[in-house]
Amino acid sequence: MVSLLMIGIAAWGKWFGLVSSFQVVGCIIAVGVFLFFVAGAGLIGAMKHHQVLLFFYMIVLFMVFIVQFSVSSACLAINREQQDQLLEVGWNNSRSTQRDVEKSLNCCGFRQLEPNRTCDAACFPNHSCLPCAEKIQEHAGEVLRFVGGIGLFFSFTEILGVWLTYHYRNQKDPRANPSAFL
Repeated sequence: MVSLLMIGIAAWGKWFGLVSSFQVVGCIIAVGVFLFFVAGAGLIGAMKHHQVLLFFYMIVLFMVFIVQFSVSSACLAINREQQDQLLEVGWNNSRSTQRDVEKSLNCCGFRQLEPNRTCDAACFPNHSCLPCAEKIQEHAGEVLRFVGGIGLFFSFTEILGVWLTYHYRNQKDPRANPSAFL
């Protein structure tokens, strides 16, 4: 379910122009497809009572848990100064991102408007634009808390999946011949 949500939301964001970077959307879709295949492997392993497939599913799911728990914890632990530094680095790396943010948040410049620069915001002709740093900081803080909380929830459901896989992978297939060795 998480994989389908990731694929759908990334495609929706690109379709409606909310995300301009094709690399970000492609990466999110690739992670969603990977998680879909991992879930499929777990489902097939459980249906067929295939111990080796369930073992590898358990290992991969545990690695996904470690990565997801780490990223979620980092999202919740980042302080305002670190967040501000990361936002400024991201701001300075891409002019297309700057234009998208200025247009959507109706602001110009990161901390101040550069004198020889134009801006796509609606407030620019009136010279009433505020810097984008505070608006971005507010939105980024909300998003980091939301993503961190949701990520922690799903990471703990993944560790529950690892525990259940470990617990039930050695059970015999009820459809199998009871006189068989395995």
